[in-house]
Amino acid sequence: MTETAQQNGGLPHVVVLGAGPAGVGAAYELTRNGRARVTVIEQRDTVGGNAGSFQLDGVWVDYGSHRLHPACDPGILNNLRELLGEDLLDRPRHGRIRLENQWIHFPLKPGDLLLRTPKKFAFGVATDMVRKKVAATNGQPDSFASVLEHSLGRTICQGFYFPYARKLWGLPPEQLAATQARRRVSGNSVGKILRKVANSVPGLKRPGAGRFFYPRRGYGEISQRLCEAAKLAGAQFVMKARVTAVEREGNSIAAVTYESDGQSHRIPTRNVWSTLPISLLVRSMHPEPPPEVLQAATRIAFRGMILIYLTLEQDHFSEYDAHYFPEESIPISRLSEPKNYSASTEPRGTTVLCAELPSDPGTKEWEMSDQELGDLLRQWLEQAGLPVHAKTLRVTTRRLRQAYPVYVRGYEKDIALADQWLGQVEGLLTFGRQGLFVHDNTHHALYMANAAAKCLGTDGSIDHELWARYREIFETHVVED
Repeated sequence: MTETAQQNGGLPHVVVLGAGPAGVGAAYELTRNGRARVTVIEQRDTVGGNAGSFQLDGVWVDYGSHRLHPACDPGILNNLRELLGEDLLDRPRHGRIRLENQWIHFPLKPGDLLLRTPKKFAFGVATDMVRKKVAATNGQPDSFASVLEHSLGRTICQGFYFPYARKLWGLPPEQLAATQARRRVSGNSVGKILRKVANSVPGLKRPGAGRFFYPRRGYGEISQRLCEAAKLAGAQFVMKARVTAVEREGNSIAAVTYESDGQSHRIPTRNVWSTLPISLLVRSMHPEPPPEVLQAATRIAFRGMILIYLTLEQDHFSEYDAHYFPEESIPISRLSEPKNYSASTEPRGTTVLCAELPSDPGTKEWEMSDQELGDLLRQWLEQAGLPVHAKTLRVTTRRLRQAYPVYVRGYEKDIALADQWLGQVEGLLTFGRQGLFVHDNTHHALYMANAAAKCLGTDGSIDHELWARYREIFETHVVED
């Protein structure tokens, strides 16, 4: 692709790295408004990234449990409704959490809390509230543990949040940054938890409370429809392509190189928008960044995930869309049943369970075979009182190396160093969960893509003041449970 082709039609050429929701969302926004010519480079053979879908024995399944929340920006939600039409279903949430061997409905309901919450746990929560117990900081900076224990009390933290944190992120809560509590835990105060409970009471519900949107053909249909619309508007998608370098001349973007089918390719461009993990982007820059930036990138950590799918010979396993397991004795963090998300009855006599097992490359679980992991999953479900009685037709696994950002205490310095250096490269923009190293939902990622498109000038320049204001808005995003 030549520089002449880059300027074809007088539009700037933007190369987007990664075709997750943020990447396809940016391609859609840029092309439908005629702001730019777009080329998207994606390593997988399908779009959607960790929010994608695939078919397994006739059932559409996702990479874990995903929902489109009603908190989605109204304009973005309207666009998705137009793209998906009747395929975008409005569904009630119907999950449950295992707490000290008791199942409690999730989202939380007043009656369920009163009847099913273990008495010892409920007494401890009440005592913490009355006595206003707070965690001693010993003069140390705030951490995930101190922030939550201060606002929620010891009982909720020790019985729920702390074991869940150790499982999800693989570290003691004392070693996690306070930001992890503020941005990842939406119910991070007693008042917020009570408001969540009130949202289930008729007359007190906020619009959309207790509901979610879900595509008929799996969550990845959101990214697929955005991709199709972007293609119709002229965007090009290069699949099964691995980015090998983001080249710069001086302090400006010059080109992107990638490998596909064993061959190397180069795209000259002055605009690269990256949704790749920020640590990977730093290592991909050529010439390479200063040593201190590279070192900072090596300390930026992501938590991996093994997804274990059981194909069962039965219509449905349970009535619930998701089960949550905060206790450490059950290694999986969540179990979902995709047919219950989409209210599907097809195919008859077959359903699939998807279990999320937090794990990192190099662990013993990471090296296990599908059958070994399937056998373990059945044991864990039996232990949790959810025995699998139906015949298991197949065990399938998927491994995600970067499922969640891990906010280790002190991570802010490393992120700031990498982010500031990347931010000085003219023509380079980073966004999305991986690109900005943030915990977010799909509606947050799509909002970032929409914001980025609004910052692109007709000459290909970025309105950095406007982007900085959007970055401040991104900082207020809190994950919807």
